[in-house]
Amino acid sequence: MLTLTTANFDDRVLRADKPVLVEFWADWCPPCKMIAPILEQIEAEHGDRLTVAKLNGDEHPEIVSRYGVLGFPTLNLFQDGKVVRQIVGAKPKRRLLADLDGLF
Repeated sequence: MLTLTTANFDDRVLRADKPVLVEFWADWCPPCKMIAPILEQIEAEHGDRLTVAKLNGDEHPEIVSRYGVLGFPTLNLFQDGKVVRQIVGAKPKRRLLADLDGLF
């Protein structure tokens, strides 16, 4: 899974050639730990069409603020430099995929 920082966010997400699912997370967030293996599975199954990445919100608050993220975990799906879907909170894999259906 791609680890994002303030330094690489614009290049790796906004200028990406395929959709990027970004998890905004924090070390202290139990739901973030619960969703991590689900995101790894999604990446393994759909990595040819989708990049899965994570950004530590505590370490990069300027990016969190830029996208109006109010809680962790928040998943933003970016396409062509824009957020096309935002999912707040941990969900089972099938619910996440249903929320993203048709977008990548």
